[in-house]
Amino acid sequence: MFTKKDLTDDLKNMGLLSTDSVLIHSSMKSIGEVEGRADTVLDAFMEYFSEGRVMLPTHTWKQMSEEYNVFDPETEPACVGILPNLFMRREGVVRSLHPTHSMAVYGKDAEEYVRGEENCTTPCTPSGCWDRLRDINAKILLIGVNHIRNTYIHSIEEVFDVPERLTEKPVDFKIKMPDGTLKKVSVHRHYSPHTAHISEYFDKFTRAYYETGAAKPVKFGDADCILCDAKKLFEVTGRMLSKGIDCVTQQGEIAEEFWR
Repeated sequence: MFTKKDLTDDLKNMGLLSTDSVLIHSSMKSIGEVEGRADTVLDAFMEYFSEGRVMLPTHTWKQMSEEYNVFDPETEPACVGILPNLFMRREGVVRSLHPTHSMAVYGKDAEEYVRGEENCTTPCTPSGCWDRLRDINAKILLIGVNHIRNTYIHSIEEVFDVPERLTEKPVDFKIKMPDGTLKKVSVHRHYSPHTAHISEYFDKFTRAYYETGAAKPVKFGDADCILCDAKKLFEVTGRMLSKGIDCVTQQGEIAEEFWR
């Protein structure tokens, strides 16, 4: 059974610092048995990165729709696992106001970091909090999951304007603002003619990320994990997209020449 010290030691062994900003996608089950369960995992994150930022996705894209279209950040559960749902309710954690792709942040300038997400018109709007991960030299830690769950790649694709990634028409949502008013916003959804979820192709980037040093394999508890550098991920992915804007769907395996 893993203790909080075991988990913080794992973070240290990854080379992470207390001042780092880390976005975490997670499978709690993959970590194994933890003394104190999910709360201990969150304690480890929040205490270890005491001078930086802890960020978890609190997506609601699965349930939000044309019919179910009022997003209340105080009560709407995330569709991405137990850790995000517990994290966003903790004292000091701030949740962004994006109706489908919100993020919860704890630590340095948390409120400032998520400000303005209620004005986004796409899932990962350029200059929004997903895109700005590279600006703050963030790390992305995939715990027990791979790049299929790496939302940041959606953000990169939006910056490079990869075709056939968004619905032609947006969906109208209402966001419950801190003052209780409802803000109307129209947001395009993810779309692909190739598959129900374009992210199913993202694991094809794994070799390129490893061989360029944009990512490395690490362990957290029992979980096989991937630790990514957001800035390097952006650079390597951008290099591939510049040589083939939709290479991830058009190639069975992305050729080495695309990322060397």
